[in-house]
Amino acid sequence: MEKIAIIGVGCRFPGADNPSSFWELLANKVDVIRELSSRPFDWDSLHEHSVVPTTGKSKSIKGGFLEQVEYFDPNFFQISPREAERIDPQQRLLLEVAWESLENAGILPSTELSGTQTGVFLGATNYDYGVILAKENAQINAYNAVGTSLGIIANRLSYLLNLQGPSLVIDTACSSSLVAIHYACQSLLSGESNLCLAGGVNLILSSEATISLSHAQMMAADGRCKTFDAAADGYVRGEGCGVVVLKRLADALRDGDNIQGIIRGSAVNQNGLSNGLTAPNGPSQQAVIRQALAKAGVKPSQISYVETQGTATPLGDSIEVNSLKAVLMEGREVNQPCWIGSVKTNIGHSEAASGIAGLIKVVLSLQHGEIPAHLHLKELNPYIKIKNTPIQIPTELQQWPAQKEPRLAGVSAFGFGGTNAHVILEEAPPQVKNQNLQERSSHLLTISAKTEPALQALVSRYQSHLQAHPKLELADICFTAKVGRSHFQHRLAVVINSKEQLIAQLAAFETGNHTTGLFSNQASKKPSKIAFLFTGEGCQYINMGRQLYHTQPIFRQAIEQCNEILRPYLEHSLLEILYPDQAEEQIASLLLEQTAYTQPALFAFEYALYQLWKSWGIQPNAVMGHNIGEYVAATVAGVFSLEDALKLIAHRGRLMAEFSAIANQVTYNQPQISLISNVTGNLADEDIATAQYWINHVSGAVQFAKSMQTLHQLGYKVFLEIGSKPILLGMERECQLANEGMWLPSLLPGMDEWQVMLSSLGQLFVAGVKVDWSGFDRDYQRTKVALPTYPFQRERYWIDTGTIQPQKQSLPKKLEIEQQATKTSISNQNAKILQQIETAESSDAFGERSDHLTLLITYLQEQIGRILGFKGSQLPNTEQNFFEMGMDSLMLTELRNQIQTDLNLDIPINIFMEGATIVTLSTQINHQLIPINVTQTVKAESNDQFQLVNVKNSDWIEIEI
Repeated sequence: MEKIAIIGVGCRFPGADNPSSFWELLANKVDVIRELSSRPFDWDSLHEHSVVPTTGKSKSIKGGFLEQVEYFDPNFFQISPREAERIDPQQRLLLEVAWESLENAGILPSTELSGTQTGVFLGATNYDYGVILAKENAQINAYNAVGTSLGIIANRLSYLLNLQGPSLVIDTACSSSLVAIHYACQSLLSGESNLCLAGGVNLILSSEATISLSHAQMMAADGRCKTFDAAADGYVRGEGCGVVVLKRLADALRDGDNIQGIIRGSAVNQNGLSNGLTAPNGPSQQAVIRQALAKAGVKPSQISYVETQGTATPLGDSIEVNSLKAVLMEGREVNQPCWIGSVKTNIGHSEAASGIAGLIKVVLSLQHGEIPAHLHLKELNPYIKIKNTPIQIPTELQQWPAQKEPRLAGVSAFGFGGTNAHVILEEAPPQVKNQNLQERSSHLLTISAKTEPALQALVSRYQSHLQAHPKLELADICFTAKVGRSHFQHRLAVVINSKEQLIAQLAAFETGNHTTGLFSNQASKKPSKIAFLFTGEGCQYINMGRQLYHTQPIFRQAIEQCNEILRPYLEHSLLEILYPDQAEEQIASLLLEQTAYTQPALFAFEYALYQLWKSWGIQPNAVMGHNIGEYVAATVAGVFSLEDALKLIAHRGRLMAEFSAIANQVTYNQPQISLISNVTGNLADEDIATAQYWINHVSGAVQFAKSMQTLHQLGYKVFLEIGSKPILLGMERECQLANEGMWLPSLLPGMDEWQVMLSSLGQLFVAGVKVDWSGFDRDYQRTKVALPTYPFQRERYWIDTGTIQPQKQSLPKKLEIEQQATKTSISNQNAKILQQIETAESSDAFGERSDHLTLLITYLQEQIGRILGFKGSQLPNTEQNFFEMGMDSLMLTELRNQIQTDLNLDIPINIFMEGATIVTLSTQINHQLIPINVTQTVKAESNDQFQLVNVKNSDWIEIEI
């Protein structure tokens, strides 16, 4: 059977917000069971301490509870606050944990998963939030049904990430999540899916199920799972959520994924007609374990640990352990121990999420080579017959001895309706690095978030994570942060050469002390256009780019390619002059000052530097070269080939004397990107594709100042100098234009080359320029590692009902009064804005339209904020499109109707679609409201976007959006 790799893990269990803290909990024998202290409802009236509960009462309110389950960050998931409070917190929790599992795997959903055959298989059983919402008929709205449907728990995730593989929720009670794992593996093995997210979720939000289970005598009197103990008298309920990212092992190895564990095989079966619907069945348990072993190709004696169902009932525990003994003792030597335990003794029985809790526990145990202690075992259940057998129960943290073969373990989950599941796990293969390339002297860490507070929180998480994991390699940390995280608008980039320096830089950011090599900014959604400036003569020196030559194959290959082309034209090798041995440096330096070598060396160096930037995804919208630099600019623009360019360079000194022989041997083309001519200072025209242009170029004056003015007039604000010294950037400052843009060097003499390159790259990143991070590290063997996950900025989203909180019967009335006051306030504000709009509309002056537009933007912010359910003074982002805000077709229709009523306009519904924002909608409404006479069509470069708008008293006009 083909193996399945676990490449990502996300979890929330009581006392643990992530896999790392979950392991700390397990390794330190922590029992998280507690009295219920805070929930959005009142359990006090349900509390009953008697052994036999009375009608409507619960025997215990202890459990393994998560904190703040009513809190959520809807903006992150593009969900409106209005819809968020109708969404089952199980759905909301699953979204967060699934996202964390993908971050843990280092997978970018937008580029790696969107539109792919990625499956979602989840276990869930509880419908508590639906029960709560159903108690207040007056509060039911269009979002209740979808918000509380169990199936939507999986479907919403698939919708959010645009996953097109199977998407389903499985309910087999306590075995739900492990059954989901099984079917996710089957989907991968059949080729139906190429990647799967699988797991389960369980929240206790209503009292009904607890009362029922208490009546069924399934609940422990002391609120503890005393699995395998003689005093076992039932379980305690628990909450949690776990998601793993699964991939075929061969694919994971090919893609360099961080393999955290391996699923060797799995099986699912049913008790059928047995002693009772909810009764455990020994023969069926044995059968499912044998089936899983057979599929895994594993002998029973090879299993050294089993994470049991361990429900903590006298009958259930004895049946399970004796079934394990019947299977796992086959062929086992006395000195081959098999440890058994149950995570339920730590966190309670998390029901639909219990199987994934056990699986994650075993994955972590395999990674650490240790087996956590099994709690609450004082006296072994007398019906469990394991004395003088290799089966053992650890009561302290136990070393898991390594064998010649990889460690193997089993995980069991048995549903109380009779559906059983078993999974065989294998430890991950060791990661071996064969790094032949010289490592970079500096590295670049990139961090981003959707809001500034989230960025600050993420920086804090990184500091703690770095200190807690000192063995992580800096290169792997930076690699994972770049290729394994989505890049949001609020950004931070740090250039560092050690983890100690990184921690110090992050601390500097927290205190607002922006030191050298530390850059932060809110990236533009429409990044500025980039101009590459290629330096002319005067910037040459030996060993320019030597670090790059030894650490970047793409740079080295470009230099060597130029060297081979130039061999027929030069007496000395270009490499001997650029990168001489120490003993030859003086001679090389003298030769480099000769024009015959200066110009080819500069061309080759700048061409290689361009290829390096290009491999990182940094490409120009326009190019300009100073003197010799224009040959490189023309080459990258496609005016002539590299071979022809170097032919011209090698003979450049003789072009005037020979005038047309060499120049006419070259094939010329029109530039494929904007090229600013040194000769004219304007955008190059068809003359640049002629021999005469390049003959004149030799003696013509360089129109640098005019060229830069042309770039500014065309809207260029980001300038990257492709050269060994920022000479052109210095000249630009003399033109008094330096304050109008971003000026970035590639190298600075006397400074570490990587620090300068990464500093410029970091500034481009925080400005919003898209970087090809996979290309950035393509020549290095990097490993994806676990890094901090996104710090969601949660607020409370919950429907309070009078029936849930009897001691606060006045709450609904109070809320009604508050809501009415808010509506009145909004109504008054709306009326004021509409009056201002009407006043402005009476003016025909074209110049007053900007004030009018501001009023419309404010009006739309108020309306959209109300429809979305924003709280207090919170207003929607004017540049976010409506769907990114969380609006749907119902809300857009409501918005359209409100605008048409308020402003007496007929607005086509399509105007609200296709990425419309508050700014673009305001602009279009503005043109409908105010009559203008415009006869001239707006003109700009072909890169810009336009839209035709029909306005009063005018023909169609073209406006930029």
